[in-house]
Amino acid sequence: MSRFNLQKHFAAVQPLLTLTKNIESGSLEPALINLVLMRVSQINGCAYCLDMHSKDARAAGETEQRLYVLPGWREAPFYSERERAAFAWAEALTRLAPNDPVPDALYEATSKHFNEKELVDLTLLVTTINTWNRLNLAAHTVAGGYKPGMFG
Repeated sequence: MSRFNLQKHFAAVQPLLTLTKNIESGSLEPALINLVLMRVSQINGCAYCLDMHSKDARAAGETEQRLYVLPGWREAPFYSERERAAFAWAEALTRLAPNDPVPDALYEATSKHFNEKELVDLTLLVTTINTWNRLNLAAHTVAGGYKPGMFG
């Protein structure tokens, strides 16, 4: 059961919704966005977000195989180098290791696949889904009721 209903507090989350929509209509391709949203939500264990983003990804044509194997992306042959760079960047920004959370080597590797605008958008995407994950985890938002495109 939910602790509180985020939809009832629309005014409070409106700036985050606007940021999310701006990022999703920006410079990154929708398939990459969906995979990054899934990967970060997997790391954070947000069932509501996993339910939502898996449904949106499937509705947009993403394959079940790529969704199922996403936690093992490093060993799987069916993700592009650009996707791999995005996943590595997303994982570093989500886990924030002590001392050197986003090392220069990771930045250099990622910037080979993303221009500056795309890298800013990717960073905003990762930080935004981390916020949504934390909001839904705090609220105990119940997974399962989301329909593709429900909020957009």
